[in-house]
Amino acid sequence: MGAMDELKGRAKSAVGELTDNDELKDEGKADKASGKVKDAIDTVSDKAKDAAEALRKKMD
Repeated sequence: MGAMDELKGRAKSAVGELTDNDELKDEGKADKASGKVKDAIDTVSDKAKDAAEALRKKMD
């Protein structure tokens, strides 16, 4: 999901640059940042799930 936001943000930023539209450039930057945050959250979540699973296996 984050990768799609980053891609959408890059497209908006590029169009904003071409059309000299500051609002579109800013939206693109926000979308890219949102995508990066979503990716980071997914990574942390996956690592937490892996750690919890490893702990459960050790306790068995």
